[in-house]
Amino acid sequence: MAHYPDVSQQPDTSARRLAGFLSLFLLLSVLGTWAIYDRFAGRDVRFDERLLAPETLLAALGLLLVYFLADGLRLHFTLRALGHHLAFRPIFRLVFINIFFSNVTPLATGGGFAQVWYLHKRGVPIGTATAATTIRTILAILFIFSVTPVCLLWLDALQGRPVVDRLSGLLALLILLYLAFFLVVLFRTRWLSPLLTAVVNGLHRLHLISDARAHRWQFKLRRELLRFARSFSTYLRGDWRFVLLSIAFTLVFLISLFSFPALLMWALGYSVDYVTVLGLLFVTTFIMYFAPTPGASGISEGVFGSFFSPLLGSTHLVLVTVAWRFLTIYLGMLIGLIVTQFEVTRRGRS
Repeated sequence: MAHYPDVSQQPDTSARRLAGFLSLFLLLSVLGTWAIYDRFAGRDVRFDERLLAPETLLAALGLLLVYFLADGLRLHFTLRALGHHLAFRPIFRLVFINIFFSNVTPLATGGGFAQVWYLHKRGVPIGTATAATTIRTILAILFIFSVTPVCLLWLDALQGRPVVDRLSGLLALLILLYLAFFLVVLFRTRWLSPLLTAVVNGLHRLHLISDARAHRWQFKLRRELLRFARSFSTYLRGDWRFVLLSIAFTLVFLISLFSFPALLMWALGYSVDYVTVLGLLFVTTFIMYFAPTPGASGISEGVFGSFFSPLLGSTHLVLVTVAWRFLTIYLGMLIGLIVTQFEVTRRGRS
């Protein structure tokens, strides 16, 4: 019988811990923004009132609605494909809870647990909740990791840059290996068992882990791989309408997320190619997946500033970077903090 993590306890949301996470996130974000200001913007930044024009605010609000709705609907239809129906209200509360936890924990380590805990409290079986949140993430990764090699090799805005020229081939190879690994995990899971056994045995021979831990790790690694493969198989055998809708809304979510810089640049009067902006954001997000900092804070700002400095004037580079992060991350985190505290307080009283 499959054994799932205990989610009977709510995620640790104590004021001290949240303050620590948020402080680290904000500190790294400030440092990343300072790096852009110092290195790419020539220490020149000015606010431009065109970002507060009614048409700009209305367009940003419309794009935000599409972004948040698509994020919720991609999880909704993933759950439907797995045979579970959940009302829209808790689904969209989870959108903001996920944004908050994923951005205050390194490598989004707390996001998955918080989502499973929340769904389980709404009557979703733990196995289904784990599968749904994992598949939702994997679908986005598959899009990003499929498009990024094309951008690295053929996007004009990235050509001629020494770092990109040196690393693009290697990164493209790593992406292909990453995608191949997922295909093996999904459809040939047993092929990985000997490799995992060899890795754990190697750690044991080096006296890095004890006998008991080696046996426990081998069991857990095999179990998680098999569990994930079974859940994805269940998803693919689900109602084809829900499967296609979950994929479609994942694409809508990514495109809306990556459209904010173009909206900001158009509002400031720049004539920028939309496909170029999307391509740069695909690569930026790909790099963010490997960032060890909470919410890729600091690194995301630095990469964004590096990629967009040739397209933006020095006066607007920091402004667009901060506005981009505010619309896509900071605003959702603020709402997520409020929703999380409301949920924890309500559950504590029940």
